[in-house]
Amino acid sequence: MVCGLVQGVGFRWFVRETAERLALSGWVRNAPDGSVEAEAEGQPRSLAEFATALRQGPASARVDAVDVRGIPAKRDRADFEITR
Repeated sequence: MVCGLVQGVGFRWFVRETAERLALSGWVRNAPDGSVEAEAEGQPRSLAEFATALRQGPASARVDAVDVRGIPAKRDRADFEITR
């Protein structure tokens, strides 16, 4: 979960482009509380770079906090998409 000024500033598109560049699969979406949620699968090094990018965000965003949690891989998706 990413908190801060992250909705309405192109954050989800930034996340998707970053994930695609790193060959990650998964999804990103806006949460009702104003945060952005994402789930990604891929190589550990790529996931670490992805988490670093989320902490930075695009220039139009302000990231206050990023909560990263490890979850079991699902391997049910080959691409990275914006779900809402």
